[in-house]
Amino acid sequence: MSKMFHALICCRAGMGSSMMLKIKCDQVIKENNLPIETEHGNLDSLIGFNGDLVITMSDLTDELNADPRVPSAVGITNIVDKGEMKEKLEAWVAEHSE
Repeated sequence: MSKMFHALICCRAGMGSSMMLKIKCDQVIKENNLPIETEHGNLDSLIGFNGDLVITMSDLTDELNADPRVPSAVGITNIVDKGEMKEKLEAWVAEHSE
């Protein structure tokens, strides 16, 4: 059994866009049997977050990758594009599954 990764899905405010992103990411994770479990929050949720991955909007990715509290960040450009999510999450899992 491969490792189960824990991801925080967030945006600046933790409102509609990140909830939509979580719904779509959860669908992609389930449809593709990716070993990721998700929780939803906002940037304040990073305090005390000790998971493996932060999934967010692409405009926040650089900022989050520079944050020492963030182990790794994946940015999604189009929050309704399941193809983009599948590609990026599969690549992330492949890179971190050793």
